[in-house]
Amino acid sequence: MYFKENISMNSKDKLIISIIIPCYNEAAILQANISTIISYLESKNFEYQWEILIINDGSKDKTGEIADELVRQNDQIRVVHHPTNLNLGSALQTGFQNSKGNILVVMDIDLSYSVEHIGMMVEKLNQTSADIVIASPYMKGGKVTAVPFGRKIMSKWVNSFMRVFATSDIHTFTGMVRAYSSDFIKTLDLKTVDYEINPEIIYKGIILRAKMVEIPAHLDWTEQLKHSKSRQSSMRIMKGFFSGLMSTFIFRPYFFFLGIGTFLMILSLYELLWLFYDTLVDINQSFSNGSVTSFSISLAKQFSKNPQSFLVGGITFVTAIQFLSLGFLSLQSKRYFEEMFHLGITLKKEITNKKVV
Repeated sequence: MYFKENISMNSKDKLIISIIIPCYNEAAILQANISTIISYLESKNFEYQWEILIINDGSKDKTGEIADELVRQNDQIRVVHHPTNLNLGSALQTGFQNSKGNILVVMDIDLSYSVEHIGMMVEKLNQTSADIVIASPYMKGGKVTAVPFGRKIMSKWVNSFMRVFATSDIHTFTGMVRAYSSDFIKTLDLKTVDYEINPEIIYKGIILRAKMVEIPAHLDWTEQLKHSKSRQSSMRIMKGFFSGLMSTFIFRPYFFFLGIGTFLMILSLYELLWLFYDTLVDINQSFSNGSVTSFSISLAKQFSKNPQSFLVGGITFVTAIQFLSLGFLSLQSKRYFEEMFHLGITLKKEITNKKVV
């Protein structure tokens, strides 16, 4: 398990919650929704201190100007501007590295997950000493409202697909709304710059045996759909779908190769075994007729009758061998990567702790 310093609600005066909010062209909703978040956080002042960190990811509208004005109005708000759009993964990494909190909470500025999820995730993280708490609309008790049917089906299918390949109890891999232990997420070495960062975090958490907990969540697109025409960042359905499929590959890459290889091997053996059977039948018939036909001659007869069967069976067999070989190689590479990653994170944490001391 990934070891970290325990965060206890007994030290409420020291506990700081950082709310990280990536934004790209969110001028239409930024000010109103930040006000909603602030109102909720102010109602929790007796429980913990807080800050809001807005990551303006190279917006082309007035998102940056509005964010700067919010900073002037409230000293508990900070903003980091990306000069160009670097995508969600980069925005989250910027937020993680610039946050000051003991617990980092990532929220979507559209508030498709209501602000109450902040308190629920923080409470769960403290109760369980988890490294990650995931707001999950797809687990038992979760709920999805007003999400277009096609979008909902694709999202649930991709997350179910990931669950199978990850062999994990987690139901929601692609969701962004989560709470992280600062000790854990700041030590994690992340490479993805787009939507795939969310399953990447879970994958690397699995490698490190991090404690990951889900809470039932309500994903509600009612308000989001009202602003869909004015928000350039919304509803990238197909892109998210295919990126989700590609993210599945990182959990068990050898499943793909071994699965395809096994399927092709079965097809090739089916074809080749029938040819072998027909060859033996021909040899048996030659014995019955009082003549002796060698195996090679009988096989040549089968080839003259069905050359396409030899061609398809042979090519399929060779292809199956190649896929199976890739599967075993990818399994070896995955184990090597996981061992090296685990070692690298351990060394990084040791170096960080020495610097702090």
